[in-house]
Amino acid sequence: MNTTLELCLVLSVVAVACALPGAFLVLRRSAMTSDAIGHVLIFGIVLAYFVVRDLDSPWLMFGAAASGLLAVVLVEALEKSGRVKADAALGLVFAALFAAGVLMVSVSVKNVHLDVDQVLLGQPDYATQPRWELFGTALAPVWVMTAALALNVLLIGLFFKELKLSTFDPGLAASLGFRPAVIHYALMSVVSITAVAAFDAVGPVLVVGFFVVPAAAAYLLTDRLAVMLVLASAFGVVAAFVGTFAASEANTTTAGAVAAALGLLFAAVFLVAPGRGLIAQSLQQTRQRRAFYETMLAVHLMQHEGTPEEAEESRYDGIHNHFTWVPKKVAAVVSRAERNGLVTRAGEVLKLTDTGRARAREVLGASEEPTPPTPLPEGKGEAEPLLSPPSLQGGGPGG
Repeated sequence: MNTTLELCLVLSVVAVACALPGAFLVLRRSAMTSDAIGHVLIFGIVLAYFVVRDLDSPWLMFGAAASGLLAVVLVEALEKSGRVKADAALGLVFAALFAAGVLMVSVSVKNVHLDVDQVLLGQPDYATQPRWELFGTALAPVWVMTAALALNVLLIGLFFKELKLSTFDPGLAASLGFRPAVIHYALMSVVSITAVAAFDAVGPVLVVGFFVVPAAAAYLLTDRLAVMLVLASAFGVVAAFVGTFAASEANTTTAGAVAAALGLLFAAVFLVAPGRGLIAQSLQQTRQRRAFYETMLAVHLMQHEGTPEEAEESRYDGIHNHFTWVPKKVAAVVSRAERNGLVTRAGEVLKLTDTGRARAREVLGASEEPTPPTPLPEGKGEAEPLLSPPSLQGGGPGG
């Protein structure tokens, strides 16, 4: 198999495995938890090494996963204390555990060289080479990542209803006996395991990218959770292929190219997403602003309809004096109001149509005619009010 295509498939496995739990992180507003987990892994790896004294032991991965879960528990504990905000708690735990891990490496594990490029960008090009040994069998990161993907698909498929309900309505989930706290920590355990496997395969930059960016892009396109999971997975795969082939053509780092592809993909969705994209929002604001100006014109004409000042106030060439609009803007507003059937123009005088009059009444709160008072029976005086005004009831509270 072509080396580039093989690498695309490896990164696609990582992308889908991260995007599935990443969608729930984005919906729970815990996206940066993946970043914290990805950086505190060194703390668990060092502690596990102190126990097994073997750099090739798979127990190092279990130690890393445990440190990720520990970070989540500590963040939750600090947040629930009420003294620390969620983002501050995340920063405190992330910095403390990461610094502790680096300190233990520098003090206790001598003669260890940490390559900055490899630590930040990882080595996805070597993800197919055996790196671990389990029961005499050599394991490559890609197979560990494939197992993580299978686990994520299985768990999300089995507990989709529970995850969905606890994500969108934890209170209802608790009332139905689903235990949102247990589901939350189970999800974070899955995130931690996935982050460990992905960290070993592609490095921390792509771990965060695959967890957050595809899910964030999918969230702009749909309100359905199942569709969001599918879109997030598809976006991750597309970025993996585009970035890998771009890196091959430009002869640059694969991880950096894939991360850049993720950023460009999100930027494209952010611009063109229907309803939520930047272009769609800008067009909607423009339509609302134009409708507001047309409504202002309709209200102005209605307020002077049938008055002695109507001839002057409704003249086309005098509108700019009443609204401080430049003549060009007056022409545009009147033209749109005519096209939308709000006003008609007879020479220099503007007249409201029934549609324009209805819109003006709606704005002024006069869509219905006031109900005439009920006449009193003969021999009766003025009807007494059912409730006296507050000023006549003893002066109000305390009176």
